[in-house]
Amino acid sequence: MNTQFGFVRVSSAIPKVSVADPSANTSEILSMLAGLPDSDIVVFPELSISSYSCGQLFHQQALLDATETQLQRLAADAPNKRQLIIVGAPLRCGSALYNCTVVINNGEIIGATPKQFVPNYNEFYEARYFASGDRDTPDNVRIGNQDVPFGSQLLFTHKGVHGQPDIVVYAEICEAIWMPIPPSSLAAIAGANIVCNPSASPETIGKADYRRNLVTGQSGRCIAAYAYTSCGPTESTADLVYGGHAMIAQGGHLLAESNRVGDTQPTKRDSYSVTADVDIEMLQTERRNTTTFIDSEKYLHDRRFTQIPFTLAHSNTQLIRPVDAMPFVPGNPDTLAARCSEVFAIQTSALAKRLDCLGENPSMVIGISGGLDSTLALLVATKTCDLMGIPRRNIRGVTMPGFGTTTHTLNNAHDLMQHLDVEVSEIDIRSAALQEFYDLARASGYKPFGEIDLLAPENKQLDVDKFMKLVLNIPEEKRKDLVFENVQARQRTQLLMNMGFVLGTGDMSEMWLGWCTYNADHQSMYNVNCSVPKTLVKFLVEYVANNQFEGDIQRTLISIANTEISPELLPVNEETNKAQSTEDTVGPYELHDFFMFNIARYGFSPKKVMYLAKQAEGWSVEYTEEELKKWLTINIKRAFSQQYKRDDVPNGPKVGSLSLSPRGDWRMPSDASAAAWLDALHDD
Repeated sequence: MNTQFGFVRVSSAIPKVSVADPSANTSEILSMLAGLPDSDIVVFPELSISSYSCGQLFHQQALLDATETQLQRLAADAPNKRQLIIVGAPLRCGSALYNCTVVINNGEIIGATPKQFVPNYNEFYEARYFASGDRDTPDNVRIGNQDVPFGSQLLFTHKGVHGQPDIVVYAEICEAIWMPIPPSSLAAIAGANIVCNPSASPETIGKADYRRNLVTGQSGRCIAAYAYTSCGPTESTADLVYGGHAMIAQGGHLLAESNRVGDTQPTKRDSYSVTADVDIEMLQTERRNTTTFIDSEKYLHDRRFTQIPFTLAHSNTQLIRPVDAMPFVPGNPDTLAARCSEVFAIQTSALAKRLDCLGENPSMVIGISGGLDSTLALLVATKTCDLMGIPRRNIRGVTMPGFGTTTHTLNNAHDLMQHLDVEVSEIDIRSAALQEFYDLARASGYKPFGEIDLLAPENKQLDVDKFMKLVLNIPEEKRKDLVFENVQARQRTQLLMNMGFVLGTGDMSEMWLGWCTYNADHQSMYNVNCSVPKTLVKFLVEYVANNQFEGDIQRTLISIANTEISPELLPVNEETNKAQSTEDTVGPYELHDFFMFNIARYGFSPKKVMYLAKQAEGWSVEYTEEELKKWLTINIKRAFSQQYKRDDVPNGPKVGSLSLSPRGDWRMPSDASAAAWLDALHDD
């Protein structure tokens, strides 16, 4: 167990079995355990000690005696005593025989849970051999010379350390997950965050998909991890074939899945397993955020779960769970295409409803820069017009070249608008901005870049070209002037606002960082991009380009997608013709989106975010630990200092699991201090 960050390593194992041979089966289980030394919890299938398909042999004393002996052997000989081992076995209790899970830890059998739902339909005849375990069963079952806690309401608990939540494990057997109210639902309400299901599920056509949906769905409903494992093809095949299907899911997402009989891959007849690192800290955060989860305690009624302690080894091993550097962008191309289609549909549907409120034949104004965000907003606007059956000419695209605009982006902006057949306007804002610089100079002594005295006699009648010559004479490293940038940004917004209903273009990443000019690009009448992160914007534009357009417009969109992100407010480098780079100043957006996702979505500590960033795969470049810490520090500082901008943003649709709207998901005081977060990050 990674004690610092809440990861628990779980394995779902499928051993090769010898039917009705507990000794051979236990030997195989011990061999598998030796090969899984780093797993904290290992789950074996239903009746894995005896094998599932023993039939009438379950009523033979020799089999039952051997099962108890081998359970004791397994506890004594387990290679890693600090693992939690869950196996299946038939156990005698009073006058009944029960199909049970048996839990082993620290060299002892610490509990046994009887199967509550015993199927006796179609191919199943379990009720011929086993009684149903309910709340009226004895509190203990005898295994050898030991009385073991027994019942369907046992929670196996490892106390959390270093501020981590407790690990609470519950076991239910096979049929339970197929029930209208699985027992694990109640156990999760009682605190279980890892559910284990030893199963024996025969393989039939189409069953695997349904089984997979049950496992992932139950993990989502319970906000828990769910480890499922089922008997394999070495069970008796007199009438059935068991598929050997193992899965581990967390919070509605499948983390690991094995091969199985019939999945087009060669059938495995030897032992195998799947392993995943589950994040109980993430699950705990999700439960706290989902305030209705605690409301479900009313369904427990008079149920009383028994807590049984167990211990795990503590370690800080390398994660085997893949950490995606781009949490907002699915790695699978088909999944990414589906995600982009869904996001784009949400954006267009939202805008269509807002336009309905403007009356008949509504119109829009969009500032088009030739960059990613305004391109996405324009694409959404045009498709919304198509959806509503109104002319695309109801959209006025406005380019407003300033002191940092490049020919490349300006040409792309014009090409895009012409291809999409919207109304096109261009307003050069430089003269108006220069006039404002003069006004500011007279009012407050403002000097652009701290060096150009506009009130000096020789500068009182500067035109734009002469002014630009003065600017370009200033060394590039000194061309930093926030007022110079803000004047242009506010000029653009003022012009747009005076032209009509303004569609905003800023994305969620910019909102998190406050990378916008207050009361400039910060504002609009409606913003369709407000919950789309920067890393996804590019893929959305590429998706639309590749799936909805071809020819010149497709080439223009791809060109825009490959253009470096820039506000284009500072003059371009006259030697390299390189525009002002946003990421050179504020940092790589791929990092900021990763940090934002893990801080805002899951509330992870800065140290855990750093740990995950170092484990992540898929960065565009290899970042040093110093670089990660530098940009995470900036991310935290800006997230706190720029909240006042997020408190005052226009309406716009939520498209994913995270939104920064002050009316929706993200409600944060704008005068909060980041000290605790920064101290935690830099406390070595």
